[in-house]
This record gives sequence, C-alpha cells and structure tokens, in this order.
Amino acid sequence: MKILIVEDDKKIASFINKGLKAEGYNSQVAHDGEKGLKIAIEYEFDLIILDLMLPGLDGVSFLEKYREKKGELPVLILTARDELEMKRKAFNAGADDYLTKPFKYEELLLRVRALIKRGRKSQGTHLLKIEDLELNLHTHVVKRGHKKIELSSREFSLLEYLMSNEGRVLSRALIFDNVWGFDFDTDTNLVDVYIMYLRKKIDYDFEPKLIHTVRGMGYVLKVRS
Repeated sequence: MKILIVEDDKKIASFINKGLKAEGYNSQVAHDGEKGLKIAIEYEFDLIILDLMLPGLDGVSFLEKYREKKGELPVLILTARDELEMKRKAFNAGADDYLTKPFKYEELLLRVRALIKRGRKSQGTHLLKIEDLELNLHTHVVKRGHKKIELSSREFSLLEYLMSNEGRVLSRALIFDNVWGFDFDTDTNLVDVYIMYLRKKIDYDFEPKLIHTVRGMGYVLKVRS
C-alpha cells in the first residue's frame, strides 16, 4: 500500500514516515504543496496524509486541484488547525477525514487503515488477477493457481505495483520511486534483485511466465501473446 505524506514539518513527516514503513506501508514524503501535488498526480497512491499549512500551495487548494485532476483517492487531513470553519473548508474541498495535532500515532494508524480499506472497497479493486496469479489487497494473500505464495512486505509491494500496471513497461527508476519511495540510485541493483526474488516465487515453477525483461527499458508483467 502506498501513502503520500505532504507535511512541511520535517520532524513530524519523518516520524510518520518511519512509523508507516515499520507497519509495512510504502510511504513517501513531500514538504510543500506544489511538489506534493505533482507527485500525487504523477504516481499511484492508496492514501494521502495532508497538512493544511503548507508552503507553495496550501492544503485546501491542494485538495481542490487534486480532486479536479485525479479523482476519489482518500485524503486524511493532519493539522494543528482545529477551528470549525477550517474543517468545513477542508471537507468541502474533498477531505475524507480530519485529525488535529498533537495526535497519538495509534489513532493515526487506525484512521489510515480504515481509509485505505474504505477506498479499496469503493473502487472494487481489492483483488488483482492476471492469468492464474491473484493478489488480495485486503488479506495480503498471493496465489498462483492453487498454491499460496509467501512474500515479504517489499516483494508484495513490488508485485502489487507490477500487477496494477499490467502490460506497461516500467523503468527501474519508476519502480524504485513507487515501491521504495525515495530517489533512485543509478548504482544500485535493488530492483533487479527483487525482480529475481519475485520470479523465483511466482514464475519459475509456473506457466506462462509473467514477468518479462525489456532490454534497456525495464520490466513488464503481462501474458505474452
């Protein structure tokens, strides 16, 4: 599950980011509204955690622009602004939930889980299926045919990203950004290593092969015709 944190307070952003990663989420941080909006529109996420008092583009304007361009992804407001009028503006702009600072991390996590579950249910996309490969976003169960496949949290995130982009050639940099959530290091072979891990688990003992290398470009998950 991918979460975008748009928060200009670097200590709070780091605290939330580390906590979510420890829970197995793939989280990414932006420290201003303009950059956050660009990332939110360009990449796929399951949830946005959004501060209201942001440099560049405030949270309410972020919400309005995001809803115009991207749609119905759940957005959790996390802010020190607790006055009723601000809450009214946020919900009118498209917020799904509103949590004020200071906050308990356990409460934040409960709201994150509820919003992601609600968002997936409303989109009807809790089950990804390609050929005989199935990935359940609610239970985190992966099967190929009748065989259950055990994946690490990172392998699961990688497979989810590949399956969500079936037939699309994904560069190593794009995979790295969306699965690991930080700038791509051209000297690392981390993407290739995890692709190898996945192939061993979901491809080597099965037909047809689903993960394919596109030389000089990246990887694609698809059934070859």
